[in-house]
Amino acid sequence: MVEETFVMIKPDGVKRRLIGEVIKRFEQKLMEIVDIKMKLLSREEAEKLYAMHRGKSFFEHLINYTTSGPVVLIKIRGEEAVMNCRIVVGETYPEKRKAGSIRGDFSPFLTENVVHASSSKEDAKRELSIFF
Repeated sequence: MVEETFVMIKPDGVKRRLIGEVIKRFEQKLMEIVDIKMKLLSREEAEKLYAMHRGKSFFEHLINYTTSGPVVLIKIRGEEAVMNCRIVVGETYPEKRKAGSIRGDFSPFLTENVVHASSSKEDAKRELSIFF
């Protein structure tokens, strides 16, 4: 089933010049880049994106980090796009990451982990509505 999903290259991925590598990996997985833009997120946008983490101990760090530099916002379309993008991105927790995933290859950190990707169809719809 063809779906659309949301991916964001985080400030560390932009700063480290991984934009092309990240996009390449989604395209190799037969995902289509439907829309893309670079911007500096406002605190309000970051809080909307990460609303599910409000009240958690790491929320403030996550918001400050996400607004610390430019990000790349990407709308992706493809077969089972949410699931396939999550596979390309890799696990959230460093100890579970596998080589070959974006996070497994490029980040040992929990929050500064190069990319964000929608975790469900519902999240994809909500996150895309914030930015596209």
